[in-house]
Parts: sequence; structure tokens; C-alpha cells
Amino acid sequence: MRKLFFAGAGMAVLVSAGCATTSQESQNMATAPQPAAPAAPAAPEQANPLLAKWAGRHGGVPPFDQVKVELLKPALEAAMERTRGELAAIVNDTSAPTFENTLVALEAAGKTQNDVETLYGIWSSSMSGPEFQALEREMAPKMAAFSDEIYQNEALFRRIEAVYQAPDKAKLTPEQQRLTWLHYTRFVRSGAKLDAAAKQKLAAINQRLASLYTSFSQNVLADEEGYTVVLGSEADLAGLPDSVRAGAAAAAEARGQKGKWIITNTRSSMEPFLTYSSRRDLREKVWRNYVNRGDNGDARDNNVIIAEVLKLRAERATLLGYKTHAHWRLENAMARTPERAMELMEAVWKPAVARAHEEVADMQRAANTEGAKLKIEPWDYRYYAEKVRKAKYDLDQNEVKPYLQLEKLREGMFWVAGELFGFSFTPVTDVPVFHPDVRVWEVKDQASGRHVGLWYFDPYARKGKRSGAWMNAYRRQERFQGEVTTIVSNNSNFVKGQPGEAVLISWEDASTLFHEFGHALHGLSSNVTYPSLAGTAVARDYVEFPSQLLEHWLSTPEVLNTYALHYQTGKPIPQALVDRIKKASTFNQGFATVEYLSSALVDMKLHLAGSTPIDADAFERDTLKALGMPKEIVMRHRTPQFGHVFAGDGYSAGYYSYLWSDTLTADAYERFTEGKGAYDKDVAALLRKHVFSVGNTLDPADAYRAFRGREAGIQALMRKRGFPVPAAPEKAAK
Repeated sequence: MRKLFFAGAGMAVLVSAGCATTSQESQNMATAPQPAAPAAPAAPEQANPLLAKWAGRHGGVPPFDQVKVELLKPALEAAMERTRGELAAIVNDTSAPTFENTLVALEAAGKTQNDVETLYGIWSSSMSGPEFQALEREMAPKMAAFSDEIYQNEALFRRIEAVYQAPDKAKLTPEQQRLTWLHYTRFVRSGAKLDAAAKQKLAAINQRLASLYTSFSQNVLADEEGYTVVLGSEADLAGLPDSVRAGAAAAAEARGQKGKWIITNTRSSMEPFLTYSSRRDLREKVWRNYVNRGDNGDARDNNVIIAEVLKLRAERATLLGYKTHAHWRLENAMARTPERAMELMEAVWKPAVARAHEEVADMQRAANTEGAKLKIEPWDYRYYAEKVRKAKYDLDQNEVKPYLQLEKLREGMFWVAGELFGFSFTPVTDVPVFHPDVRVWEVKDQASGRHVGLWYFDPYARKGKRSGAWMNAYRRQERFQGEVTTIVSNNSNFVKGQPGEAVLISWEDASTLFHEFGHALHGLSSNVTYPSLAGTAVARDYVEFPSQLLEHWLSTPEVLNTYALHYQTGKPIPQALVDRIKKASTFNQGFATVEYLSSALVDMKLHLAGSTPIDADAFERDTLKALGMPKEIVMRHRTPQFGHVFAGDGYSAGYYSYLWSDTLTADAYERFTEGKGAYDKDVAALLRKHVFSVGNTLDPADAYRAFRGREAGIQALMRKRGFPVPAAPEKAAK
């Protein structure tokens, strides 16, 4: 999840949440000088439509039909100038600092900038061509410099500090006190208390990091678009189901190679090929393309960038008074310290590795039985795991996939949102979109008919769009200056089929679909006063909790019986098949956990290394060896393509967050199953009240305790994954 924050949440730029890499594009600034974006002709503000207040129904909508790349730079520059003026008005107020004239004014500042940078962020993640990439390389350091300009504004900070330290702060509402704390700590953590020389050094570090992040992401996108595997004959398609063949044919046609098939270098294309292709030589080729993104020893290789990023992050942490970058990042997370995060990861790592070894042994037996005469390698894992799944559980993913139609599952998500959150979704066509694939729904409260917000859906992969899946907030909910409703989106990279054909997705992709919709519901449920505290603007290791929790509803009988319909017959998925899916729910959890957790551990260890010079490839290799990483598995995100961590600060020293959140998720879902089941209205009401609606108005640990009645332990997580369950700690005597 990426958050570009400036001083106020009125100035919270594009907010993204979800399991995703950051935007990925094409050139390596670290290895070759890059041309600046073409200078746009100067134009008065009123001539630039991107600076206008969002107009239209639904409280105003993004003017996607007005966006041109050449308009973005002048719009960004003009918007930053407006923000300067708004902040100057706060600083120049001669009256004593108060919550109203400082914090509320700060919340109101930067709205134009927020709107323009939302458009800029969408083009970065979803519409990135060469012209935009040149603009991004130019603007990234400028935007970082402007952020530092705000955080290093001493007069502005002194006013915030005065409100934070005022004796009558206790008279503020809890939400107002939380907002005051948030702004004060954000400024301090961003260097507001440094001396002039240190501030200058910090600004230089941040600007350089912004350029490096852009180069990193552009390099990965270039490797994703530049490396494909072209299949030219039926023999190359051996083992592939019709849905995978159709997607590969569509990908080839889109690249001007009609009559052939192309496996693109993205997860949504790679995973099904590795699962079903009986051509081991092609599996290895597809796998190597994917795991070597950003690591091909060419002009787009990211290893030099990673070394510099780590060096600069360590310098910044020292400058700000922290032991390491990891200690700085986790200070205001739920975990608080890297040590607590490591404790959780290490508790899960050993059982996960043990399970993975068992899975490999099962697969090796399957390969031996069919006379394959091979030793399981990483490009074999998914293929033979599928064979073991079929043998152990009589469950073939090819048998499940015909029932998993993208559009029907979307309808199922809407139904779940109605049952748990009281939302209804109605298609709207009166708003502009940034690509013809994007569709929009109005979200209302079922009981009152009140407008809640808009949900944009951009489901398909295309050139210039980053891989993965994510949620965006184009506008946050707020009501401190009138009711403002939210606008959110879900973005995926499913392979688009032929017109009129159902798009079939895997069970894992269906889980991801529900996951990202959980982020959207978190944003849509927001019920706070100030935008800085709204929706998904919560601690990094808490934001994945609502989204991971929603994944549980995919497998409920109510969803499967009604929305898992065969794409040809329209018949619901048979109960016997549902039972087999449930029975196999913990299958392959060794692989899934090790694949993810190895990435999280390497991320944390990289950032605990402090100022030690890092060779990324060597560090990754040596760390995994010391951890006892099974050689048949690779990290879910190898370091040279780890966009979560190196295309921005977002998940740096924070990829552990998914495991931390899943600890809460597993425990929270047991609250439902201990009651009347997944659709228990009373538990759902508690979830909305204490988790989904409150944003960052209170400490997440307090919010979770209010919902659950206690803290979460690790026991539910281990049950969920099918690992040995440790004894619960004894309760302290009262």
C-alpha cells in the first residue's frame, strides 16, 4: 500500500492499499542519464482543467476525460503553489495557535494538490507510457522536495506543537486529540526538530530516494513488458486448460501475433502456466523470466539501486535519531519494534518450513510414480502440487475454475457487502473513466438510500499498467466542512478474454479479488470527521486486517451456492466439490507461507543491517541459506523486483504486516464462527463499529480489543494454516 502524505489529509495524495507492487516502469536512472519530460507551455491556472474543483454528480468526480500528460506538470506546479499559499495563511495568522486555526486549517489545505496528484498517481499505476514516465522521472524529486518543504516549515511546526502541548488539549474530543497527535508525530518523524544543516541533508536524501524509487519501478515494468514466452504450436500448449489458452491467445493478438499464444511476465499469467503446463522446459523459461525481473545484469538491473536505497535509508534513520530504518518505520505501527515483528515471523517460519518439506516429499513421490525422473525444482512446485491436490483431496483446480466467473464473483462480493455492511451497488455511466475497461458503481446505504460513495473497477491487464492487485482511494470521506463522500477503486490484472466470453479465474485470484474488495469496504465504511484519519489511513500492519478478513467470505456456502456458477451450464458448484475445497483449505500452506514469509524476513533483515553496505543478490542468497529456505521455493517477491519495499517507503521493513494482520484476521473470523456463523448480524455490527468505520481515530490495538473483547493470540492463525497450535499463554492472575 502506498501513501504519499503531505501536511494534511486534505493533502493526502493517492492512497493505495492492497497486495501489490508499486508502479513499475522502464528506464534505469542509476545507470544512464534520462531525458526530462518535454516542457509544457506555460498556461494560466484557469486554462488547465486539472486544477478545477471536481464537478458533476456524486459530490464531484475525477475529470479523467480531461487528463493529458502535458497538463500534469503545470497542474502539479500550480497546485503546489496554491498549497504554499494556504499554509502561509496558517503560519501568518497572528492569533494564538488553536485546534481550529491550525489543525482544522491544515486539514482544509492542499485539496487541489490532492486532486491533481490523484490523477498523476492513477496514470503512474495504470496508464504509464513513455511520455508519462519521462514526466515521472522529472517530478518525483520535485514532489519529494515539496513534501520536505512542508515538514521543515518551522513556523508551521511550532503552531502544531503549541496545540499538541497546550494544557487545554484534554478538552478536545478524542478524535481531535488523535488528529493533533498524528500531525505532531508525523512532523517530528519527518525531521521537523532537526537543525538547518540536518534538514538540508534530509531533503537531499528524500529527493534522491524519490528518483531511485521511480527508476526501480520503471525497470520492473520494462522487464514485465519486455520478457514474454511465445508459444507457436499445439505442442507448446500441452496440459493447459481452455481458459489459459484463451487468455494466452488474447495476449498474443493484443501484441500483433494473432494465431500464436503469449505467456506474459506477470503473476496472473505465470501462475496458471506453471500449474498446468506439462512442458517442463517452458515452465522453467516462464519461471526464470518472472523471478529475474530487475535482475538481468542489464541497464534495467535494480541491484545498484537497492544498495543506494538501503544506504540512504540508513543515513536518514541515523539523522532522525533511530537505530535503523526498521526502528523508524515500526515506531508508530502496531508491532512498535522490529523485535516484536521478528518474534511473530520466527514463530511461524519453522512450522511453515517443516510443512513445505512434507509437501515437497509428496510431490517428489508423485513425480517418481509417473516416471518423470526429475528432482523437484521451483518451476515444478505448482505443477506437482496440483497433482498432489488431486490425489489427496480429489480436487482438481480445473474442476473448480469453470465455476469462478469474474463477473459472478463481483456480484457475490456486492451481496456480501449488503449482508455485512448494508451496502447496495448500482452501475452508473454518467462519470468519466480513464480507460474503457473501467466501470463504476454508486454505493448506497440499503436502509436509508443515503449515498455512500463510488466504486471504480479496473480488472484487466494492459500495457503501461503495473502488475498485481490494489485498492485506491481517489477521495477520502470527511465531514468537518460539510459531508464529503469517498471514491474508491479496485484494480486487478486478469487476462481479458474474447468479447462475450466469461473470464475464469483461479481460486487464489478469487481470494485476492475479495481481499482487495475488503480494502474498498474499509474505505467506504469510513465514518470520521477529519480526512487524515479516514478509511484505510491506519497503521501499516493493521491496514491488511480488514482486507484479509473478507477473504473468508468467498468460501461460505451462501456465496458459492449462488455465485459460483458454471460458465456454460449456469449450474451452481456441486456441494461435493465445495466439501472437497473445504477439506483442502490448508493444502499447500507450507509453500504459501514460506513464499511470503521469506520475503518479509529478508525485507526486515535488510533494514536491520543499518549502514552495512549491501549486495542485494548476495544478501538475499546468504540470508535464505541461514534461514533454511527450501531450495524448491523462491521468495514471493525477490529483492530486485520487490516493489512493495523499493518502489517507495510504503512497505519497507513492513512486509511482515500481512502476517501480523492475518493473526488478527484468523482470530476475528473465529468471533463469527463462535457465534451464529459468517453472517452473524451482531458480530458484523461490532466489526463495522469498531474496525471498518473508525479509521485512525483511535489506536488500532484499542479498536481490535473493542471488537474482540481481548487481544489476538497466535493460536487462531496456526489453526487457519493447519500448523501445530502452541499452547495459549496463561492469563495473569487478577
